Amino acid sequence: MVQSIRDAGGTDVHETHLPVFSYPLPDGMRPADLARRLGMSRQAGNHAIQQLEALGYLERRPAPGGGTRRLVYLQPRGWRIAEAIWASMRALEAELAAEVGEERFATFMAVLREVTAARR
Repeated sequence: MVQSIRDAGGTDVHETHLPVFSYPLPDGMRPADLARRLGMSRQAGNHAIQQLEALGYLERRPAPGGGTRRLVYLQPRGWRIAEAIWASMRALEAELAAEVGEERFATFMAVLREVTAARR
């Protein structure tokens, strides 16, 4: 995955930035909600957002409807990184399915989704 990110132009993405690109992507998300989802304080979340903003992966824009609220959006560069991550994950899934068989892999994924949903 790291090589895919590099190949997509993300040579300046640090390992600590990767959780920002996890599902669901922070496109239209409040900075505080992103920090909470990442298990960070608001200050740490804002620091990560500022870093990724400076690198051109994210931007903060005013929320629809005006006011002072701002939301985080992916920039084209951020979308390229997200797409590289997804492509890597699809390739890994295909490799694992080929190794253990489609049916067993489908069962594994179903169990994983069930466990994940129960923890939310």
